Amino acid sequence: MIRPGTDLTVYLCREPVDMRKQIDGLALLVQEAMDLNPFEQALFVFGNRQRDKVKLLFWERNGFVVWYKRLERERFKWPTHLEGDTVTLTGQELNWLLDGVNLKAMQPHKALDFQQVG
Repeated sequence: MIRPGTDLTVYLCREPVDMRKQIDGLALLVQEAMDLNPFEQALFVFGNRQRDKVKLLFWERNGFVVWYKRLERERFKWPTHLEGDTVTLTGQELNWLLDGVNLKAMQPHKALDFQQVG
């Protein structure tokens, strides 16, 4: 699985985002709503209202990369113990969040083992 380095700065948008947004819409959100530079060496994280989907946006030298994850069960545990509309995380905290860990309680989701789709 592709994961960001633990030394990367991560900005998490606390407000839910429409997951139909693609690169341009997410980059505009970073610039206008989060008041950050989408071209800096940082990872920008967005989640939907149900918190079962997440998109990550990253500028890589000559273009944007979008990474998308959908959970089959459970929900991402958005950090509620941190202040602000935009939360700064470490790369390690992001990896824990993607693994389903509640960053406040440090409790992960149960691992799922599927054998087929549908």
